Amino acid sequence: MPSTPMPTQLQTLGLFPLPAVLLPGAALGLRVFEPRYLDLVRECGRQGSGFGVCLLLPGEGGEDGTAAAPAAYGTEARIEDFGNDDGLLTLRVRGRRRFRVLRTRMRSNGLMVGEIQWRDPDPDDELRPEHALLGLLLQRILDQAGGEHAGATPAQLDDAAWVGWRLAELLPVTDLQRQQLLQEDDPHARLQQLLALMP
Repeated sequence: MPSTPMPTQLQTLGLFPLPAVLLPGAALGLRVFEPRYLDLVRECGRQGSGFGVCLLLPGEGGEDGTAAAPAAYGTEARIEDFGNDDGLLTLRVRGRRRFRVLRTRMRSNGLMVGEIQWRDPDPDDELRPEHALLGLLLQRILDQAGGEHAGATPAQLDDAAWVGWRLAELLPVTDLQRQQLLQEDDPHARLQQLLALMP
């Protein structure tokens, strides 16, 4: 008897809306001071889990005080390091898996929790000929800017997903443009979007 495919299981994830987009593989520094987020960090430390970072979208109502809302797509953040700055907890987190938020609820401490569905991981596809220029551009940026990805291997510089995420991280695009790239599931379509953003 053929087995029926199981529906993708939903999970819950504490959400940390920010005025920034966290991309897979990218690092982000945070200063944490609100009690609800301090609770979230403690919880992640106890459980060895991550939390969700979503771009905070401006409210629709502009000056009438409509609250900003988190984007429906985000990235799991894993804590790599923490410290103390003027009595505030500082974190260095790294983006891992992408997710889509289906529903949200608020805990009693004000923390937003999302019922999320993980997006499929990127395939290990090589750059297509029409995107070879983007691989060369990334190599030049890394050669000039240095940073943590400066020692990229030839395999990384020929990986469609890796090249796309690093360019989305390093190019001067807006947060809304970064968000659109984050929501794209196909790494080749993502590279095509980046080409369209080039001056």
